Amino acid sequence: MTRKTPITYKDAGVDIDAGNALVKAIGPLVRATARSGADAAIGGFGGLFDLKAAGFDDPLLVAATDGVGTKIKLAIDTGRHDTIGIDLVAMCVNDLVVQGAEPLFFLDYFATGHLDQGIAEHVVTGIAEGCRIAGAALIGGETAEMPGLYAAGEYDLAGFSVGAVARDNLLPRDTLAEGDVVLGLSSSGAHSNGYSLIRRIVAEANAVLDAPASFDPDQSLADALLAPTRIYVRPLLETQRQTRAIKALAHITGGGLTENLPRVLPDALSATIDLGAWTPQPLFGWLKEHAAIDDAELLKTFNCGIGMAVVVAANDVKRVMQALMDAGESATPIGTLAARKVGPAVCYTGALAR
Repeated sequence: MTRKTPITYKDAGVDIDAGNALVKAIGPLVRATARSGADAAIGGFGGLFDLKAAGFDDPLLVAATDGVGTKIKLAIDTGRHDTIGIDLVAMCVNDLVVQGAEPLFFLDYFATGHLDQGIAEHVVTGIAEGCRIAGAALIGGETAEMPGLYAAGEYDLAGFSVGAVARDNLLPRDTLAEGDVVLGLSSSGAHSNGYSLIRRIVAEANAVLDAPASFDPDQSLADALLAPTRIYVRPLLETQRQTRAIKALAHITGGGLTENLPRVLPDALSATIDLGAWTPQPLFGWLKEHAAIDDAELLKTFNCGIGMAVVVAANDVKRVMQALMDAGESATPIGTLAARKVGPAVCYTGALAR
């Protein structure tokens, strides 16, 4: 039967005007991330970046993409959308810096069933803040309104970032050797990994997100779980510029130290990590207790308090730690490299502090 009254795109659930209003509203946030090589303007079909203006003559480009996973569900459930965008940026740019790359620009993808401009603005505010911390320009993105694909109030995020590194500064170095020291940079919490397990623990424990956390009454459980992922870019780049002593970096994400540290080690080397060298945040003890898992499983699921690993020669430890401190980051020696024999690439001694 032929329809006698018109049906518009808006009637079908997609409001183009709302999308245009969002682009206009976030313009100042985007412009605040401008840097050499990009004016951070939006609205075109693609974003431009001038490598020459950024000071690169013979660079290698490094690209990374990631999301935030089911941590988004906690942001939605608590109505707290301001920092989830920082997580999105962090998960991408921390992957770039481990190869020695300086993040140049970032793009985001925001998908939802119905565009709520207020929520979207809060999310983009976090993305812009993450870009500011990392020194990357937010040069574009996409907002997709897809009614019927997402439940009411739900959204998803993906991020895309490109960085550059001078050819002779690429990490990891081929000089990794026995006796090299692994330094650990502390995390801010669970970052953006393991949240499917975290959400199940919260549900089974009947924990109230807005109530004070049993392991830290000075903050709510939501505060602890939604703490944004730390962005390590500027301190690491500055330290490498000053010392040229960093041999390898490993971003400790899903899989923990157990699976991420081997990604930057040659087959002939293994890492021995002293679990007593640092004290994880109390959150991890709470997760371990409520999941009834052992340290091995905890270390394979969460970062357990170490968000980035830095490998340096033993005689460079002091000056690298000092350079990191001068750049606003503290480091703790947590292990050493050794010749790999039969067995895992990461071995643990001691036990995690409670």
